[in-house]
Amino acid sequence: MRRKNLQMIALLLTGVVCLVIIMNKNDFEHDVTLKNKDVYEMLRQQNDLPSFETLQPLSSHCHRNMSAYNVTGFSALPNHIQDFLLYRHCRSFPMLLDVPNKCGGPQNSADVFLLLVIKSSPENYDRREVLRKTWAKERLHKGVWIRRVFITGTSKTGFEKRRLNKLLKLENSENQDILQWDFNDSFFNLTLKQILFLEWMERWCPHVRFLLNGDDDIFANTFNMVEYVQGQKGNDGSKHLFTGHLIQNVGPIRQRSSKYFVPVQVQESESYPPYCGGGGFLLSGFTAKTIYKMSHSIDLLPIDDVYMGMCLEKAGLKPTSHFGVRTTGLNVPSENVDKFHPCFYREIILVHRFLPHMIFVMWNEIQNPNLQCGRTNSTFKN
Repeated sequence: MRRKNLQMIALLLTGVVCLVIIMNKNDFEHDVTLKNKDVYEMLRQQNDLPSFETLQPLSSHCHRNMSAYNVTGFSALPNHIQDFLLYRHCRSFPMLLDVPNKCGGPQNSADVFLLLVIKSSPENYDRREVLRKTWAKERLHKGVWIRRVFITGTSKTGFEKRRLNKLLKLENSENQDILQWDFNDSFFNLTLKQILFLEWMERWCPHVRFLLNGDDDIFANTFNMVEYVQGQKGNDGSKHLFTGHLIQNVGPIRQRSSKYFVPVQVQESESYPPYCGGGGFLLSGFTAKTIYKMSHSIDLLPIDDVYMGMCLEKAGLKPTSHFGVRTTGLNVPSENVDKFHPCFYREIILVHRFLPHMIFVMWNEIQNPNLQCGRTNSTFKN
């Protein structure tokens, strides 16, 4: 009997041991599964890192220039500048969205008197929408056509990139006003964006008369622009014009903390040619085509407005100053008045740094036929 009891106990112990082994095996497999999921999540998150945290090619079609690694001090440069040097030579990228008939075809492009070329990023939907309803609305004004295009690249990665591309595709199907290329839309790629547009213009809008080139956060008065360029005697767009907020006698910013930091590895010269602030400037079709022609023999510089000045200098042309272009904002000296009173903005060409809702409000206020600026101005003086 005792022997039988011992056999029963041994059998029970064996069962318990087997159960423990099975349970531990399941826990181990569950732990491995969790670790695999963690690794996947980590890799997914790494793919979503901003471009300044990890070197990224501008496009899968563009190969890095390996000789850039031999540049003195390359390894000590910030990632976004290393990125720029590695892909500086790349100027050809697939076009994702196009509007080839924007100017009515190349042969009819002279019918476009003023083409609004607005630099935008994929996520700036609210800015594009308010511009379409206000100063950038396509229209016939004083017998001439005003047309509009937004120029952009791609933002983010993975699912978020696809969602933003879908947004732009939906916008373009409704408005026919977006030019998009498959490159990383970043501050240091603004010059690339400009060159890609000029290439597109030469193909599809070669005879456009005048252009506004500006950011999507400016407030502009397109009616004043038309009046100004119509007043250019003897210039129907076939002669030089490049005007805006003139900047001269300056050079590269060497402070690493600055958004505009340009090290000697990118540009050795300590001076820039005269140029107009990139928030917005007006130019003729002739000058736009000249800039594009000059760009073929000038290495890209990440500061796009300076690069325009470099191309003008190479062509023997000069930018000029226009009092109505305020890319550094409008200075209202008195603190006792509304700095956003419409009378300050009715006569300007453009002002940089406006929020979307302020653009909408200001555009409607300056169109008010009952706006009396003489009386308001006299009030400001008291």
